[in-house]
Amino acid sequence: SNLLLYFRVSPCVFSTAAQQRSTGDECGPEDPHDEPKHPLSDCALEHKAIRLEEQVRDLTERYRKALADSENVRRRTQKFVEDAKLFGIQSFCRDLVEVADILEKTAESAAEEAEPSNPNTTLKKIYEGLSLIEAKLQSVFAKHGLQKMNPVGGKYDPYDHEIVCHVPAEGMQPGTIALVTQDGYKLHGRTIRHALVGVAVESQE
Repeated sequence: SNLLLYFRVSPCVFSTAAQQRSTGDECGPEDPHDEPKHPLSDCALEHKAIRLEEQVRDLTERYRKALADSENVRRRTQKFVEDAKLFGIQSFCRDLVEVADILEKTAESAAEEAEPSNPNTTLKKIYEGLSLIEAKLQSVFAKHGLQKMNPVGGKYDPYDHEIVCHVPAEGMQPGTIALVTQDGYKLHGRTIRHALVGVAVESQE
């Protein structure tokens, strides 16, 4: 009876084993030539590469602008430092030219008194001393970039001159400067005090 039960069950067992072998044969080992595909397609990779190139160009442009801004700041700072060195004495020069005015007027007064007909030699020595001081002072001015304007005979310039009167244009072209009542000064080409001038105009008859 046991043998009969075995033969009754065995076809199923054989059938199941055959099925397993058949399934195993169908699946078999993986083909070594079959490689897993990349999750991104070629089109997606191309789009990603284009986006990366755009980002690189954008960053490069920002970098160039940053460099240009940095260079501009450096130049402005350098210009500011240079101007500070050149024009740091501007206020002092404005005060000093007033001393030069007084010295010049004093020298002119001494020159009028120290005429050859005047026997007073003391005044002559004072005038000579004042003239030397004035010449030395102008030399020091020039050394530091401070120069007196000489506008007589030139054209009126509102950036350098201030009109205080008009005079008849006798032998002068109208609009030119005929006289100076107060000297003007420039520091390294920058006007620090306007010259007070009289401008020639056509005489009205």
